[in-house]
Amino acid sequence: MTQIFAHRGSKSNRPENTLAAFAEAARVGSDGIELDVHRTKDNHLVVIHDESVNRTTNGRGLVRHLTLQQLKSLDAGSWFHPSYFREKVPTLEEVLQFLEEQHFTGILNIELKTNRYPYPKIEKQIAQLMHAKKRPFSHMYSSFNFLSLLLMKKHDPKAERAYLVKLKPLYYWLGRHLNFIETVHCHRSFFLNKPQKGKQKPLRIWTINKSSDMKKAYLANIKGIITDKPEEAGRIRKSLSKAKMKQNKN
Repeated sequence: MTQIFAHRGSKSNRPENTLAAFAEAARVGSDGIELDVHRTKDNHLVVIHDESVNRTTNGRGLVRHLTLQQLKSLDAGSWFHPSYFREKVPTLEEVLQFLEEQHFTGILNIELKTNRYPYPKIEKQIAQLMHAKKRPFSHMYSSFNFLSLLLMKKHDPKAERAYLVKLKPLYYWLGRHLNFIETVHCHRSFFLNKPQKGKQKPLRIWTINKSSDMKKAYLANIKGIITDKPEEAGRIRKSLSKAKMKQNKN
């Protein structure tokens, strides 16, 4: 069955990469939750997508130039809707604890945001945190930076590693042929225009938000989709599964 990964939490109806978004993703039964990790000036792992705080908080500046205390002073929810004014940029450790409290038992997909700024030794730092205690959910890593994935093979060899690919064929070729990469996470255009490419290695597609695209992905039986709308994706998957069961009975 095709997995459903909630992109930055339930991004369509909650402020992305916040505890509110992760709570909603867990509530609707997402198979996996995807989040993004950067590092602060004082070496704390924090969950935010962009290199800067400008888009998703009321602050300004690069994450790597701000301390955790400075980040925690920012409002990370009001940009989405005023009712989320209490949301803060969470640390990765806070998210891990929160998902345990939410009884999440799926897969946590940790995207290493090292394609623009390298954050030296962040791979080892994340791996050490992930193995600091046993958790009720599993984890994997993804990145646009294949060097980070190579380092993750060293620091956390049992965890799945997925290479993120946009539109350049060279990067897709790398994802298919580098032996330390187990799964390719490709832009939806690759799948929708050339679905046969997914046969080389297990494929997850991002970001799938149209119901018609979800159906195509499910019918193609790919490994997974990454979506801003995990609840809708779950409804469609369930509906198709019921229709298939009914057809088989006939």
